[in-house]
Amino acid sequence: MIASRLVEYGEGAIVSRTILQRESGNVTLFAFDAGQGLSEHTAPFDALVLVLDGRAAITIGGQVNEVAAGGVVIMPARVPHAVKAIERFKMMLVMIRG
Repeated sequence: MIASRLVEYGEGAIVSRTILQRESGNVTLFAFDAGQGLSEHTAPFDALVLVLDGRAAITIGGQVNEVAAGGVVIMPARVPHAVKAIERFKMMLVMIRG
């Protein structure tokens, strides 16, 4: 199954679907409608973002990174980050605990 098909866009919304959850980490798919975003926050673990569709601005430690489908970004633990959909986009978030 193609991962991007496991989560659908919602009008004016962010839709998420956890596809794997373990003590060692989790994998979550997100679909952001254009203009939607997650405000700046931190996480206690490193995270990897794989953009599956569309384009987003991912800010890490104050530096904005524009990422398109196929792009990968690593968000280090305890570094402030935010996500904003430039256009509708889908991403896979892989968080590893440890």
